[in-house]
Amino acid sequence: MVKVEGGTFMMGATKEQGKDAESDEKPAHQVTLGDYHIGKYEVTQAEWEAVMGKNPVKYDKGDNRPVQNVSWEDCRKFIKKLNSLTGLQFSLPTEAQWEYAARGGNKSRGYKYSGSNELGAVAWCNKSGGETHPVGQKQANELGLYDMSGNVWEWCSDWKGSYSSGSQTNPKGAASGSVRVSRGGSYFNEARRCRVSYRSYDAPGHRNRNLGLRLVVASE
Repeated sequence: MVKVEGGTFMMGATKEQGKDAESDEKPAHQVTLGDYHIGKYEVTQAEWEAVMGKNPVKYDKGDNRPVQNVSWEDCRKFIKKLNSLTGLQFSLPTEAQWEYAARGGNKSRGYKYSGSNELGAVAWCNKSGGETHPVGQKQANELGLYDMSGNVWEWCSDWKGSYSSGSQTNPKGAASGSVRVSRGGSYFNEARRCRVSYRSYDAPGHRNRNLGLRLVVASE
């Protein structure tokens, strides 16, 4: 886990996102977060199997590749068991925590993707051979986090909701909804979907080959 020092940032359709920004990324708005820790890498197949006893991946198997084919509900079960085993309080990141970390936290250089304006330097995307890749092979972002753009989508804790222009502190997303947010794009997606502000979503029970996760834990 990598410590992310809290701070204030502009979330959503900031200027470097340009014409690629979509309507649900607007308006850009000010968010303040406290400290937290986030996974340096996406959760791998080996890590998932060590906790759950089996690997849910049907294709692109490999201990050091990201786990995939897991629903939001599957992730919650994994986290509950992991917390029981470790005595810690892991969780899925909030959408705001995810985006702040992907942007490089208080070390951000204002990139369009996580760690670069050149997607190929930091991400496995739709030009990467049609499969996942072992974590940590591309360039890290400003915080030393890998694969926050590309490889697999990463579930967030939030229900999908609309943004407002008002400033927020430690937001947790909509109070209710029908779909959960995922972020970061995947090996299957074109560049615009791998941007740090792009928002995807699926039903909590949905599984597919390009959905995985990354963990956070609160700072002591």
